Amino acid sequence: METLIYDHVRTPRGKGKPDGSLHEVTPVWLASRPLVALKARNQLDTAAVDDVIMGCVMPVGEQGGNIARMAVLQADFDQQVPAIQINRYCGSGLEAVAFAASQVMSGQADLTIGGGVEMMSRVPMGADGGAWAQDPQVAAKTYFVMQGISADLLSSLRGHSRNDVDAYSAESHRRAHRAWTEGRFDGAVVPVQDFLGLTLLSRDETIRPETSTESLSNLKPAFTDMGEKYGYDSVAMQRYPQVEKIHHIHHAGNSSGIVDGAAAVLVGNAQIGAKLGLKPRARIRSFAAIGSEPTLMLDGPSFAARKALARAGMQASDIDLWELNEAFASVVLTMMEELNIPHDRMNVNGGAIAMGHPLGATGAMILGTALDELERSGKQTALVSLCVAAGMGSAMIIERV
Repeated sequence: METLIYDHVRTPRGKGKPDGSLHEVTPVWLASRPLVALKARNQLDTAAVDDVIMGCVMPVGEQGGNIARMAVLQADFDQQVPAIQINRYCGSGLEAVAFAASQVMSGQADLTIGGGVEMMSRVPMGADGGAWAQDPQVAAKTYFVMQGISADLLSSLRGHSRNDVDAYSAESHRRAHRAWTEGRFDGAVVPVQDFLGLTLLSRDETIRPETSTESLSNLKPAFTDMGEKYGYDSVAMQRYPQVEKIHHIHHAGNSSGIVDGAAAVLVGNAQIGAKLGLKPRARIRSFAAIGSEPTLMLDGPSFAARKALARAGMQASDIDLWELNEAFASVVLTMMEELNIPHDRMNVNGGAIAMGHPLGATGAMILGTALDELERSGKQTALVSLCVAAGMGSAMIIERV
């Protein structure tokens, strides 16, 4: 059954530290804000919503206990609306939309919401532990390394230079600043207010328009000590013996920012849209997830994209716009090389290097960014993708209605 996107909203992304503008609110409050906005914007009878699926990568502490259901209740949705939290690491937000769409496609739901939340200032990365990093048997079997080492391994294998990754990153800040200046995010971003109705944040907090290749060149690589002193370089080179040396070129300025944020996407079939007076904005053509080699970890987007393209009967040349999460600059450079994507079609409004990567929400956020840009530019098709920890990738193709 054809599945349509009716609307999407996101919060601005706040710096994921105690001095970030969103730090004072709870994860449940933040997760509920896009739901409240979807209800108000669409005059939505929430009793018509069959399910809410939200990605959350650290579902512990304040983000534990099925945060999706708590957000539904906090947003004053009808109590009969169920909800579930899912975790496919960085791909969780996009996977949540795919899970929501799957219910509609199969005829088991008429109207669903997919999205995500991550409050990185209050529940930091790694808070959930996990066997991959902590169980020596699992770590040894999979040649586990920290993700920053994977980024430097990827760039070493691909021959990316420090100048390559820094130049890409400076452009991400320039594009994000231009997008905000020109109002390209105005229709998607809902300001976050506290319990008293005071606005805490209305735009992404980490964009630095003055960033240049030259200023980034002054930053020290972030993962050298981790690789050399703690042995991760040796582990990576055991898995990839063709690499003589891992060249450490990634740092905070060419990697995704740690931020707080939430997003939600409203999807459904044509019949429910007509019944509720909703105007469709795009259709979902296909989606796919893949597994890839876990030490390198970050090369999954091109594989996921190819799988989604094949399912849609399309070629890479059929895609007008690409959105890829900027986990690290080398991830985007690799996908552009693999699929021959020109830079003027990739992340045209900047990405996570400039605006940050709220782990469980990013996929839903960049899906919305792609849809808005299709409408603004008059183009038709977009492919959204993310690399995923432990060696995976997620992708989705949408077509503007």
